[in-house]
Amino acid sequence: MTEINNRYEFVLLFDIKNGNPNGDPDAGNMPRLDPETNQGLVTDVCLKRKIRNFIALTQADKSGYAIYMQEKSVLNNQNKLAYLAQNLKPESKKLPKDENKARALTQFMCDHFFDVRTFGAVMSTEINTGTVRGPVQIAFARSIDPIFPQEISITRMAVTNEKDIEKERTMGRKYIVPYGLYRAHGFVSAALADKTGFSEEDLALLWQSLCQMFEHDHSAARGEMATQKLIVFKHADRLGNAPAHQLFNLVKVERVTNEGENASPARDFSDYCVSIDREKTPQSVEIIEKF
Repeated sequence: MTEINNRYEFVLLFDIKNGNPNGDPDAGNMPRLDPETNQGLVTDVCLKRKIRNFIALTQADKSGYAIYMQEKSVLNNQNKLAYLAQNLKPESKKLPKDENKARALTQFMCDHFFDVRTFGAVMSTEINTGTVRGPVQIAFARSIDPIFPQEISITRMAVTNEKDIEKERTMGRKYIVPYGLYRAHGFVSAALADKTGFSEEDLALLWQSLCQMFEHDHSAARGEMATQKLIVFKHADRLGNAPAHQLFNLVKVERVTNEGENASPARDFSDYCVSIDREKTPQSVEIIEKF
């Protein structure tokens, strides 16, 4: 594995058509909103889930690419693998007193699970394998423009029990966003990558995941959800050569059609223009457009 010698930031642009990118269970699965601006939100956890699913799908047969946080997994059973590998017996909620043994347990988790060495994890459960701060972090995604969720009525033609066969059709509801373009910011720390073993090979998989994760996540709620652009800022050294927020400000996303008070709502990525102010980009930072 090749160690990472550069800091990175990235801007991810993805969109949704007639779907629900990230429902809020506390609001009847309504698309998440900023109530002050009506801009749509997609959580970091949602995006990380897509990445985990992509890795599980494409790297299933490769050693070191298991997924720690997966559906219906029992985390204590995952942690127990580290103790078995080190021939140690777990003590309730405690790491071994021997610092080298404790470090070996945490290192096993990083080596064995892609998402642990990438995003980090709090693994101080009943079977304790420590806490890891991940080198890759992703912020909430926010839509460029306000979104206007629509509540759609649906019906079910079938019934669950034979006794209900004469009853009227069951009515239900679902939410959709006619169109929304979302922007998320992410960070990759070379300094933290050293501690978890996150490598250049892992980084290449991360970029691939961000570009293709929605292609393997289609459903009735996300039938037309896609990555539209991934812009990566690569610093010349490990600690970085410019503040992240200044680099993010170089990327502008603006409407290009029907501007003004009577503008029609955006319904496609082509309704926007994405520009990068390359003249203000520090010479020690390279811009890479991955998609």
